[in-house]
Amino acid sequence: MRKTRDRSERAAGAMSPALARTLALTRAGLAAERGARAFWPVLSVAGAIFTAGAFRLPEVLPDWALMPAGYASVAALVAGLGYGIWKFRFPSRAEAAARLDASLPGRPLAAMADRMALGSSDPAVAALWLRHVERMRAEAEAARPVAPSPDLAPRDPYALRLSALTAVAMAVLFGAPWAGVGMLRHGPAGPAEAAMAPAWEGWAAPPRYTGKPGLYLNTVAGEELRVPKGTRFSFRLYGSAGSVSFNESVSNPAEAPEADTAGSSGVTARDFVALRDGEIRIGGHGGRVFRVALLPDAAPEVALVGRAERRADGKFVQPFRASDDYGVVSGKARIALDLAHVDRRYGLAIAPEPHPDLVYDLALPITASRASFTGKLNEDAAKSALANLPVTVTLQVEDGLGQTGSSAPEAMVLPGRRFFDPRAAALIEARRDLMWNRANAPRTAEVLRAISNRPDDIFPDAQTGAAIRAVALRLEKGEIADKTRDDLAEILWRMAVLLEDGGRSDALAKMQQAQQKLSEAMRNGASADEIRKLMQDLKSATDDYLRMLASQDPDQDPRFGANQPEQRITGDQIQQMMDAVQKLMEDGRMAEAQQLLDQLSRMMQNMKVTQGQGGSDNSPGGQSMRDLQETLRNQQQLSDDAFQDMQEGPSGGAGAQPGSPGTGTPEAGRPDPGSPELGGSLADRQRGLRQDLDRQRALMPHLGGDAGAEAQRRLDDAGRAMDEAGRALDQGDTGSAIDRQAEAIGALRDGMKSMREALSAGRPDSAAQDGPSDDSADPRQGAAAGGQGATGRDPLGRQAGEGAQPGTERNMLPGEDVYSRARDLLDELRRRSAERQRPQEELDYLGRLLDRF
Repeated sequence: MRKTRDRSERAAGAMSPALARTLALTRAGLAAERGARAFWPVLSVAGAIFTAGAFRLPEVLPDWALMPAGYASVAALVAGLGYGIWKFRFPSRAEAAARLDASLPGRPLAAMADRMALGSSDPAVAALWLRHVERMRAEAEAARPVAPSPDLAPRDPYALRLSALTAVAMAVLFGAPWAGVGMLRHGPAGPAEAAMAPAWEGWAAPPRYTGKPGLYLNTVAGEELRVPKGTRFSFRLYGSAGSVSFNESVSNPAEAPEADTAGSSGVTARDFVALRDGEIRIGGHGGRVFRVALLPDAAPEVALVGRAERRADGKFVQPFRASDDYGVVSGKARIALDLAHVDRRYGLAIAPEPHPDLVYDLALPITASRASFTGKLNEDAAKSALANLPVTVTLQVEDGLGQTGSSAPEAMVLPGRRFFDPRAAALIEARRDLMWNRANAPRTAEVLRAISNRPDDIFPDAQTGAAIRAVALRLEKGEIADKTRDDLAEILWRMAVLLEDGGRSDALAKMQQAQQKLSEAMRNGASADEIRKLMQDLKSATDDYLRMLASQDPDQDPRFGANQPEQRITGDQIQQMMDAVQKLMEDGRMAEAQQLLDQLSRMMQNMKVTQGQGGSDNSPGGQSMRDLQETLRNQQQLSDDAFQDMQEGPSGGAGAQPGSPGTGTPEAGRPDPGSPELGGSLADRQRGLRQDLDRQRALMPHLGGDAGAEAQRRLDDAGRAMDEAGRALDQGDTGSAIDRQAEAIGALRDGMKSMREALSAGRPDSAAQDGPSDDSADPRQGAAAGGQGATGRDPLGRQAGEGAQPGTERNMLPGEDVYSRARDLLDELRRRSAERQRPQEELDYLGRLLDRF
């Protein structure tokens, strides 16, 4: 053994710097190993004492046990420390070299220190020996430090060290480690001190509107405490009543509640709200002093931005800007009559009756920050007595502390609906006089009598004149109550709107309401069935509006005079745009669908509308296109029902009932193939669609040219795919049926596109109807414009290619290749989800995609 140590020492003396570092690290690891074996008992005792202090064990021990526990702890520490010093031996360099050498193959360190016993005079033997030593040195220099191996398990069979380590971790995570540190800093408490030193806890909760986090005061360092005004402090004092002194000067003394002592529980509660700067003093052992400084909370600010905007429907929009250091919580707009600037003539000459101010809530951001934002006051004051009169507008906002800020009164004329029809304007002026003061009733009655003197020459029907005379008769009777005045004003308003809009208001309002509901559903992520129903409601309302417009004489409408440029949009173009909206929604492209829906809404309200591609709603081509669109919708619904039936269970096929009937509305006298009356099964519905397609093709007009031939070919493909889908459903092969249905849907869409092109190419040039054409115009212009004529104007009356807007040679809808790509992706998703051999995770993922889109 001594010879081995000597050789290790000789090898260590001749080692390189790299080997020396490795040896030093091995020696340090060996020292740590011996230290762990020697000092683990004292470390375990120290951990137990630390845990007891962190969990405040000395504070709950009885008085007679405190001193013995302290002495026992000190004795255990001394004993453990003595045992460790007695057992520990710092390793020598030779021991570290022996440990490193033992970990290497061939013991290269010992080999480096060996000497040749024989043959040293032989040059060949000496060269071989030198080669051997160099090889051993290379292996030694490539060695890595030996990791320490305390191997404490045999020395600690009861795992006391692990119990102590677990207790320390629990104390750090869930205890109060500073309590143990404080106990060491202040020394062990005597029995009397321990009995007179109860603990305390405190919390500070800033107002919620500030968005600042709460504070646990026991962990706050220092005495300075800066909190927002209105912060609620809560203290809990543990001990007998009055054993801990508590004083504060930050709340309102008149409103501070009395201390609440919980009887035998020994817990005293102190709760108050900070309203001013001051101090909080807690006495007793571990007491604290907090110097509270309240952060300033400025009052909110609000101001009008720009001028109010009058919308076409009579609503007004007033932008505003509001700000607060923490955030605005509410706001109101007050609109008052500005009597000094009213033109006091005619019915406004007398003093007005007291009119309550108009008060509207300001719209605040829902998700964005309310510290500084710009909003809009969007209200309808058209029926108010203040409409179109001088007013002052004042905005007021409030913050979470109850502070308010107001804008300077802004003088303006309150925007309201304006009536351009002379008859409607006269009725509105009479209504205004009546709302101004009921003393104007005789004068208003005279005006109404004059208006209705010869009703046949003024009003479109006798009922309108009779209603006006009835209002005049009621005004002539004398005393008018508030409710009577309001009822008469409402009658005059409705008649004025009827005269102004020519009967269009109800149909337009219904269409706008359907558009609004559909937009709201898209924003809120409604289901496919809800979207489909709302889309059908919008189509129905749009048809009603189109029929109402078609029944009117455009020359009698002052908004479409002869001096205005011709602006037309055909019924087929409207249907095409609505189909595009529905397709975008089915593909999950809600933003694009909303944009196209807004464009359609603007066109419907401002355009002169003609039914059908050439102005005829009953043209064979237009009726055939609508029938094919209905068949396409029913086929899509049937495919969705088949897919849902396949997901719900293995009973899909001919005997499976659909999840929901088709959503399309059948034409009169023609059965709906999506309805349950055709047997109700998926196969029966598919056969009904096939028969319906045959009937439609028999009623189609002749389609010539390449586009017509292509349309016929694609419709043949659709019929063949429908037949195969029906047979697959009869056999219970729902997956194959879905694939064939997808082919039928694609073929129907392609066929409708080709059919539209064929109808446009075969129709006489619309220039013959709308005016002379320019010989230099592109002969394709009529078809590209979708029936707009060769005047070079789109449905909005703009020249072709004007600015950055679409011209007559550009489709107003997104490119067909985008639709085809989206349709192909959706069909591929359906095909893959029908392959039941795929992994379940993939099938679940595909199902979620199909539910989304």
